[in-house]
Amino acid sequence: MTDGDRDDAVRAEGLVKRYGSKHALDGFDLTVRRGTVHGLLGPNGAGKTTAVRVLSTLLRFDGGRAEVGGVDVASRAREVRRRIGLTGQYAAVDEVLTGRQNLEMFGRLFHLGGRRARARAAELLGQFGLADAGDKGVGEYSGGMRRRLDLAASMILTPDVLFLDEPTTGLDPRGRGEVWESVRELVAAGTTVLLTTQYLEEADRLASRITVIDQGRAIADDTPEGLKRSFGGDRVEVVVAESVDLPRAAKILARSGVEPVVDEEALRVHAPVDDRVAALTDAARALQDEGVAVEDIGLRRPSLDDVFLQLTGRAA
Repeated sequence: MTDGDRDDAVRAEGLVKRYGSKHALDGFDLTVRRGTVHGLLGPNGAGKTTAVRVLSTLLRFDGGRAEVGGVDVASRAREVRRRIGLTGQYAAVDEVLTGRQNLEMFGRLFHLGGRRARARAAELLGQFGLADAGDKGVGEYSGGMRRRLDLAASMILTPDVLFLDEPTTGLDPRGRGEVWESVRELVAAGTTVLLTTQYLEEADRLASRITVIDQGRAIADDTPEGLKRSFGGDRVEVVVAESVDLPRAAKILARSGVEPVVDEEALRVHAPVDDRVAALTDAARALQDEGVAVEDIGLRRPSLDDVFLQLTGRAA
């Protein structure tokens, strides 16, 4: 690592973390550009949370190197802590206190002093859309409001880098959307976010780049669209009404020159295509001419779920 890496908010090279004979991280590499949301995806036990804990100085690592904000994690951990925020999988706010009292308490813990802590609390309540609920007990907050308050608490000192470890686990779609909007606003204001998540849609919507980790190693790193392209281009997908029609539908799609994939359980057959519109039109006409009863037909692009399954051998 050199001083030339100033555009990188987080860099890890060959990180190793062992628990006895087990490697939680086994040569893990990561580069996160400043001012972006970077997604970290992987199956349960892949090493996502371990990586976040190492980079946020909560765990010592056994090998490799890591920098956050250009500061070495191993030798200058105290300085790293002054540059980061961390929101874990579960909200760390006190439900007995009001939202305002929670933020003032965190401000005092960060040695802001009473007046500055009160001012910062008021500023964050407004920034995260909680001004009207600031004097309500957190026990009355919805899940999304609690999570936004948790995010606000992690921003007391306006960190350069914010680690979000599965921030929307357990939230309903509305609460998840509220958190997403808050994250976008943070990044627009200059904060870099490293996001671990089990929700592939979340990574797709928020992250400009994604690293897939499995068995403690990075096995892919690209933009969401780049990862999807690596799986394959557009495909025509047909769902037939009766299983007896699957072979005929497959034969029609095979005319593109590529062997189609048949899912007998879902009564679905699909094949990659180059000329999207022409391929769809030809397939629809041929299916109709041969009397194949179709429930659905359309152009599909690979999803992150498809990529994840291909890379790890497991569904997300």
